[in-house]
Amino acid sequence: MGEKPVQTAGLRERGAWIFDLDNTLYPAESDVFEQVRLRMGDFIANYFSISLEEARLVQRKYFREYGTTLRGLMTVDRVDPHLFLDYVHDIDLGRIGPDRALDEALSGLPGRKVVFTNASASHAERVLQRLGVADHFEGVFDVAAADYVPKPEDAPYEALIAAYGVTPENAVMVEDMPINLGPAHRRGMATVLVKNDLDWSG
Repeated sequence: MGEKPVQTAGLRERGAWIFDLDNTLYPAESDVFEQVRLRMGDFIANYFSISLEEARLVQRKYFREYGTTLRGLMTVDRVDPHLFLDYVHDIDLGRIGPDRALDEALSGLPGRKVVFTNASASHAERVLQRLGVADHFEGVFDVAAADYVPKPEDAPYEALIAAYGVTPENAVMVEDMPINLGPAHRRGMATVLVKNDLDWSG
């Protein structure tokens, strides 16, 4: 959550806190998302019967060009998103567990809380349960709810705002990827960057 608390004086009682999931609500050092990243490469290699090295090139290319690897696979190769998401999120969450500091920090934030993720709702719910913070969140707005259009495209931000009745000027978005904060900022949200040492995060 960072060392300095976010100023909350300007938020009304029903203000909204919108949190990314991976590498935001848990430390990047836990390597949970690294497992997902590796599973993506495995999926591509198996699906297209290519080498893992070739699969990594496809994975990076689609991520850069389409915002997520999944979006590229759907657009270019017509891959079933459920097949992909079920495979890549079949990971070991043993490296994260109940986070008392996070629980207390979330308790201290006034207003509603929503997870906004390019992952699946089932993955998000598993992570929230492991962290012991699921009860803080009103809901999970996942990539399926966004019709598989990922952050930082504009459409999922508009869809989330409509789905949860968010007033952007009365909302804060918390993310580990600066590019995903841009659309929130342009809509009037306050933004918080959770920094980490991952090269691709910047």
